[in-house]
Amino acid sequence: MFKKSKRLILNFKILRFFLIPTFLVSLPFFNNFQNANAGLEFQWDQDSGYRRLKWFQKENKRKFRNTIYLFLRPSDRNTELLKINVSIPEKFVSSLKKEKISLCKVRIGGFENRTKCLEDIPADIEINTDESSLTSLDIYPFSPLPTNKESYAIVLKVFNPNKSGLIQFHSFGQPKGESLSSYLGSWTIVID
Repeated sequence: MFKKSKRLILNFKILRFFLIPTFLVSLPFFNNFQNANAGLEFQWDQDSGYRRLKWFQKENKRKFRNTIYLFLRPSDRNTELLKINVSIPEKFVSSLKKEKISLCKVRIGGFENRTKCLEDIPADIEINTDESSLTSLDIYPFSPLPTNKESYAIVLKVFNPNKSGLIQFHSFGQPKGESLSSYLGSWTIVID
């Protein structure tokens, strides 16, 4: 009888040795699957005319106050830019205010640094709406954006829309010495 109870206690110790660590290791997997962020962006129609531009946003939740940085890196600018035109999706039109838009020289963040505006670039900003209710943002820097090694950003301080999904901003730039704007690229941001 004593041997049987001793064996039973030993079996419980062995079972506890395997069961508790298994439970503790699997606990984070049951926590919250919705916050998993993919490191991959998928485009349905990837043609040669589409250029993906880098961007950063501070908050991706619906209805939250957000700061969006739309980057123009040195590789995105071939010539000096006199004008930058950004097409604004319908979802952001209601929360877009002229006072909450700026152009700045930016340090793009990474593992060690945060994304931060280093210097504000003085510019005239116009919000235009045409007959087909398409809204665009025209930015006229006082001096042309140079083709140097610096990165620039259009900073939008907006409220995120009520609906989640992918939202795409298209940009066009007017080079120095030309009268027509050319396609620079597109930013595709995600709202959860």
